[in-house]
Amino acid sequence: MTKIILLVIFLLSIASAHADTMDSSQGQLKLERMASGFDVPWAIDFLPNGAALVTERAGRLNYVLGQNKFRIKGVPRVVARGQGGLLDVLVPGDFHQSRQLFLTFSKSQGNGSGTALAVAALSNDFKRLTNLRVIFEASPSSSTSRHYGARVIESTDGTLFLTLGERGERDSAQDLSRHQGSVIHLNRNGGTPASNPFVTRRDSQPQIWSYGHRNPQGMAFDRRGRLWVVEHGAKGGDEINLIRKGANYGWPIISYGRHYSGAKIGEGTSKPGMQQPVWYWDPSIAPSGMMIYSGKLWPSWRGHFFVGSLKLDFLSRLSGESLTEKERLKGAATGRIREIAEAPDGSIWFASENDGAIYRLTPAN
Repeated sequence: MTKIILLVIFLLSIASAHADTMDSSQGQLKLERMASGFDVPWAIDFLPNGAALVTERAGRLNYVLGQNKFRIKGVPRVVARGQGGLLDVLVPGDFHQSRQLFLTFSKSQGNGSGTALAVAALSNDFKRLTNLRVIFEASPSSSTSRHYGARVIESTDGTLFLTLGERGERDSAQDLSRHQGSVIHLNRNGGTPASNPFVTRRDSQPQIWSYGHRNPQGMAFDRRGRLWVVEHGAKGGDEINLIRKGANYGWPIISYGRHYSGAKIGEGTSKPGMQQPVWYWDPSIAPSGMMIYSGKLWPSWRGHFFVGSLKLDFLSRLSGESLTEKERLKGAATGRIREIAEAPDGSIWFASENDGAIYRLTPAN
């Protein structure tokens, strides 16, 4: 009997080591560590069976379901340097039929690298990617190793949107002959939709949907089907933008931030013909992933925005027609948050770079 009691105490101690609580406007949240041992976990998406797919920037794709965790083989070769590597993962809505996954990554291009999008089929045992092919890569290449952007999302019509940073080459964001510093719009096979705004212009890349972006690393659709991105400013001026077809978001001509040297950026904070952010942070929080919540577990948060901070170690919750920050969720595990995602059951998952772990939030009661 004594041995049984000691065993129960030991098991409870293990469970408590992986669970904690966090205060919020909706009461206490249960915080659970779902998996650990990742080297810069960058993205999370979910399979229909409830498993999480987790990318590591070093070039690994992982399958996580309960205690079952393993590495999926067959990922593309990446340039794992600076901010580059294996970045986003997307499970499309027709995964049941297609078995397809989409991956963004930094791809070698001559003497430089560029953001690329690949599609592959996931084997029935979830252990290998097959028929991998690159369906888009940004042009021209860049010799820098920063600002790849690289979030990918599926629209209701099955087309794809992909964010591209300006690679630290600021003027490229205003140059329509270059992909850098834009949100691009692709058909499922990588082709260009005929509805794209610059598809008939010879001096433009036809995949561009919007431009003038610095480094957008979060993207989501709201309940009305509108597309939003969150992007890094320089020293101040991190932005949430409502994306409009053909619109110019101003970088580096306008910004609410300053260069890291303290120098003024461009011409100020506004200019005719350039879009204003719906929300901006100053000082910067270094925003990463973004999620717009369904309301499944917390109905009062339906339609609210959640953004991870890489710099200040919290989850930002924003809401309202004009979009304002309402709350900062912070706890022992919210260090350098790279990604935030909603699971099919309505729980909120996030990736922490500090300890290389994946966490889940649910109501504590």
